Amino acid sequence: MAISNLTKNKIQSLKNEFDTLRKGKESLLVMIDEVEIPESVYNSNAIENSTLTLKETEKILLDMEVSRDVPVREVFEAKNLARVIGYIRNKSKEIQVNEEIILLLHQMLIGGINDDIAGRFRIKGEYVRVGSHIAPAPEHVQSLITSLINEYSLNLSGYFIDKIAKFHLDFENIHPFCYGNGRIGRVLMNFQLQRLGLPMIIIRDKEKSKYYKSFAEYEMNKNTKAMEKVLSLALMESLHKRITYLKGEKIITLSEFIKKQGKSAPSITNAARRQHIPAFREKGVWKIAEGFNVRGILLYRGNK
Repeated sequence: MAISNLTKNKIQSLKNEFDTLRKGKESLLVMIDEVEIPESVYNSNAIENSTLTLKETEKILLDMEVSRDVPVREVFEAKNLARVIGYIRNKSKEIQVNEEIILLLHQMLIGGINDDIAGRFRIKGEYVRVGSHIAPAPEHVQSLITSLINEYSLNLSGYFIDKIAKFHLDFENIHPFCYGNGRIGRVLMNFQLQRLGLPMIIIRDKEKSKYYKSFAEYEMNKNTKAMEKVLSLALMESLHKRITYLKGEKIITLSEFIKKQGKSAPSITNAARRQHIPAFREKGVWKIAEGFNVRGILLYRGNK
């Protein structure tokens, strides 16, 4: 089920503005990407039930001590995932998603944690399930991944978010690895977005219920709409953030903005969640340009 034309137009408008503003400011975008890595790592690992907090993740990535004994596995998972995210930022410009890169990313993610399964698909006797979903038998994984990559690569007319959403849903349905499927799947989404000149997105742990629901809907009736919405909202938020920085706007928290505007907190917060205003999150805190005219929300919704 394809994304609406209204959403497509909003995203294209933001992409055009982003492309115009980024000229000569690539160093700023690199800084934003680098600062965002701990948040990306924290959320992706938290979705997989890591016990690390965002602050602990930040300290681990800076090789600083944390205030409690944390599982060694979770330390490696954080550091390895950060390395993978940093790697794809440059590699995505050179090659398309293929089997070789998928296996390499998995080796980088799982290497040092479980070398027996790192960098290879499931083999005979290795079955996995997620909740009530039993993944295809390992004997079929290779052919299914090949078909998935071909389907994505050969679909030249499909809208990019529709394509990426379906790729992600199918990838997680196949669950090609013994461990690390979710994190690799989310890394691949960002790989695909960056190849299109778009910024990376963050699927947030606090919103994982909507994320998980999209898999249930796809498994039950092949409906991709829920995942498309998750991705489109995350992408608009990422674009809003970078555009605000590229414009050199003064950035304040959304709570400060609401107080200054004297507006209803629930309505403004809801507009932020729906990306009807150019708000974005940093370390889980909603922010926005101080100079945004809240009276223009309806116009912003219609024209962006």
